[in-house]
This record gives sequence, structure tokens and C-alpha cells, in this order.
Amino acid sequence: MQPARSCLAIVLAAGEGTRMKSQRPKVLHEVGGLSLLGHALSAVAAAGAEAATVVIGPDRPEVAREAATRFPAAELAIQRERRGTAHAVLAARESLRRGYDDVIVAFADTPLVRPETFAALRAGLATGAAVVVLGFEAVDPTGYGRLVERDGELEEIVEHKDATGAQRAIKLCNAGLMALSGEHALEILEAIGDHNAQREFYLTDAVAIARARGLHAKVLRAPESEVHGVNDRVQLATAEAEFQQRKRLAVMKGGATLMAPETVFFSFDTQVGSDVLIEPNCVFGLGVSIADGAVIHAFSHFEGAEIGPGAIVGPFARLRPGAKLAERAKAGNFVEIKNSEIGVGAKVNHLTYIGDASVGAAANIGAGTITCNYDGFFKARTTIGEGAFIGSNSSLVAPVTVGAGAYIGSGSVITGDVKPDALALGRARQAEKEGWAKAFRTAAMARKAAKKAAE
Repeated sequence: MQPARSCLAIVLAAGEGTRMKSQRPKVLHEVGGLSLLGHALSAVAAAGAEAATVVIGPDRPEVAREAATRFPAAELAIQRERRGTAHAVLAARESLRRGYDDVIVAFADTPLVRPETFAALRAGLATGAAVVVLGFEAVDPTGYGRLVERDGELEEIVEHKDATGAQRAIKLCNAGLMALSGEHALEILEAIGDHNAQREFYLTDAVAIARARGLHAKVLRAPESEVHGVNDRVQLATAEAEFQQRKRLAVMKGGATLMAPETVFFSFDTQVGSDVLIEPNCVFGLGVSIADGAVIHAFSHFEGAEIGPGAIVGPFARLRPGAKLAERAKAGNFVEIKNSEIGVGAKVNHLTYIGDASVGAAANIGAGTITCNYDGFFKARTTIGEGAFIGSNSSLVAPVTVGAGAYIGSGSVITGDVKPDALALGRARQAEKEGWAKAFRTAAMARKAAKKAAE
């Protein structure tokens, strides 16, 4: 059995991204709720990289914080001058000197490269190549560097402007990413010169240098959609669309039904169980999990919520952070739940707000009920016991506890605790004045006629 190969990932994140027209660095823009940098770091980690060096520009603490969040062991290297991709990689020189078996070079603005692809780049190194370049068959290769192969080897990378007519006919293009043998990486990179009109150091020169030293270079092919780069908002939207398509396919292959997949939007961390039904036009923000057998009706929005087995949500429901629905619980149409636990089989059917509350098993919350959880300064909790019945159009003013099996009369404002199995009424006594409505209408019509006559 061969020993495991060590791997260093160098992730280039120093680009300014001025075409994004944003105050945020380009690599902090998000696809599926995860930053572009986060996608790259997650992918290389899943491909087996136990170390990562993120190359950033000077004065970018927010990028450094994101790197630490997504890959806690990541080191930082500063590229103080922008003199090409090889120059950026060499900002991680100290990491390269530690002698890893494999070195992956990834770009933080290319968020869709799969872990399996990075693993395949490493596999090419394991077969003896010193350089493995990621390529793709371009629908329109104009502007891309061409990968010229001969006898199964990558012979050279030719920039479009330097390519001959025959070379421009090649559709195999350079995606920019590559893997280098740790044994040769530093010597190859340090041999790259700036002998070009731009006086920059190009990573693509690594192929020619490796070949000149009698080393092997190979190409790994990936779909064009996978190597899609992000430089502006239009390309960001394209990346988002590709991510969503992948996620929808994964969810359906995992055993969930999406009635109209193209209308459902997930985050990178959305978890969906089997036999889940999701109707059209639903949005899942960060931190949502849906257990087996749950039903999500149309036009619902979720963030930071846990939906239990067999639970039913929507249509037109909103579950905010901290919402937890237990098995067979229900949150129906026009219901909003925040930081609350809804117990087993409990029903919150319609037109209701439940915030900072605990609702016991089998409780029933009537239409129009609200928990009044905020006094303008502090939040307080409401506790509703098992089997309690809250009548429609009730207001529960927190902090308050409604005991198990208690009834709250419709239209009540409850400001004190209610004992188990008690009936609580918190409304004014009904009064009736016979003939008042008729007299009111007669007087009002007379005033209206007089006003019209005066005009």
C-alpha cells in the first residue's frame, strides 16, 4: 500500500475585481450563500489538501477573516505587486519550501471546480507528471490560451494572440488551474521569467520549463461550465445558475421531489432528506435542514430553520433563524416563526406570528395569533404547554406561560400565566346598542348630502 501523499493548496485571491462595481472584494461575493473564496477552499479541502496558503492583496483583512473561517489552518501570503499568476504563486514560497508531495494552484474567482476534479489533478501527479493543467473544450475558444498536445503529453500552452491559424483551430483551452509535483514545483516556478511585453510572470510558462527539463506535463479535461470564472455581476449570476442546477440535481438524486426544480433555490449547506416534497417558488437560505417526509408548499422562505420528519410548511410561510418544527408539526399559510420550537404534531395553521416561544406537542394555535415578544428593548419568551388551544386572534404578551391543556378564548390579550386545563379570557365584555347603526347611517348620509348641495 502506497503512503498517502501530502498536499498544499495555493489559492489566489488577490484580484481587485473592479468590474464587480462593489465595495466588497470580488472573492467575497457569494454563490449559493458561500463566498467565491469559500467555494475554492472547501473544494481543495475535500480533495485532500491538509494545508492551504491564500494569496491576498495588501490591506484586505476581510479576505483574511473569510479564509480563516473556511479553512482554519490556512496561512496567508501577501502579493504586494500584481505581476502575474506565477508571481502570485511565489508569494507562497515559504509554504512551497516545506516539501509537500502535491501542490494545487486554485483561483478564488473560479468557484465551481469540483473536489473530484482537484483530486484528479493530484492523481495525474501520482502517475509521474510534474505539471497537470486543467483544460476544457470551449464552445468559442477566442481569447483563451490553447493547450497543444502531442502523444498524450501537453507540449505547450499558446496564448491566443500568439497562436498560428492551426493552433487557433484547437478548442482545448487553458482553464488556468494546475497541479505541480512538490518535488519540482519551486524550481519550476522560480525559473519563470518576465520576458514578455507586460513584464509579468505567467504560470502558463511552467509547462515549457518542465518540458525543457525532461519532465512530463499532462492535461485534465473538465466541462466548460465547471471552470467558469467570475469577474463581473453577469458572470456571478451565471455561476449561481450553475450552482443551483447542481444542487437541485443532488437533492433529487437524494430522494426528494421538486415539482418545478428551476423555481427552487438552495444554499450551499441546505440539507434535504428523502421523500421530501418541495413545491414551486421556495427559497432556502443558510442553515436549513429538512428531514425525511416533510412537505414544503409553494412560495415559502427559510433561513436557519430545522424542519422535522413529516412536518408540513406553507404555502406562503416564513421560517426565520431558530425555528424548529418537530415531527408532524405544521406551519401553514402566512405563518412566520422565529427562534421557536413547535412540538410534535402541533399546528400553527394560518396568519400567525410565533417568535421566541416554545409550543408543546399537539397544541393548536388559532388564526391571527401573535406572541408579543419584544418591548422595544428586550425579547421575552412565551411557553405554550402540550395540548393547549389558543383561540383565533389572540395576543400572548411575553413573558407568559400557558399551561398544558389550557384554552385561550378567541380575541384575548393574555398578560399573565394560565394554569393547565384552565380557560382564560382577556377581552372586554360585549355591549350592544340597538338601532345605533341605522341612526349613524342616516345622520352621515344627511351630512354628505348637505356638503354636496353646498358645492
